[in-house]
Amino acid sequence: MTLSKRLFDIALSLLLMVLLSPVIACIGVLIWLRDGSPVFYVSERMKTDKIAFSLIKFRTMSHATSDSGVSGGDKSGRITRTGRFLRRTRLDELPQLWNILRGDMSFVGPRPPLRTYVERFPDLYADVLKCRPGVTGLATLIFHRHEEMLLAPCKDAETTDEVYARRCVPRKARLDMIYAARRSFCFDLFLVFQTVRKLLKRG
Repeated sequence: MTLSKRLFDIALSLLLMVLLSPVIACIGVLIWLRDGSPVFYVSERMKTDKIAFSLIKFRTMSHATSDSGVSGGDKSGRITRTGRFLRRTRLDELPQLWNILRGDMSFVGPRPPLRTYVERFPDLYADVLKCRPGVTGLATLIFHRHEEMLLAPCKDAETTDEVYARRCVPRKARLDMIYAARRSFCFDLFLVFQTVRKLLKRG
């Protein structure tokens, strides 16, 4: 990560944390009142192919005794009413401003993967995670909706994992590598702008 990108991440994350603090507080209170505690969902993700970190989101699902792997149709019944709105608008990811400020993530980059996929595809993620993981990126913009469509019909964790590993991981990695080859400050700004525009359109 370049110094200019890191300084941009710090400045923008601090600014957004201040400006959006009322929104973050209201969402936290809403989840606590409607769905109970905990308000936040913490998941282990990989910063590099060797280093893990704790990714923070607003909780959008009901509790489960065992919860691992990506979210497919097998988990759709656990998404709360509040959670559906937060996921659609991606407001559930606002707590990741803290991850950006800590240096775990950037605003733009590949989505941070689960450890299990990094261990299963070590050569692939060794290349992908040369870029700092991000909240949004080229793969997120282009493939996210298609990924949701692929995983929605999956009725159990095994099928979800098989579809994700076979049909999502390699496609997302190709897009992440295209981003890595073309990354620049202007390209990052373009991807941030396109993400905001897309979210406003969906909202």
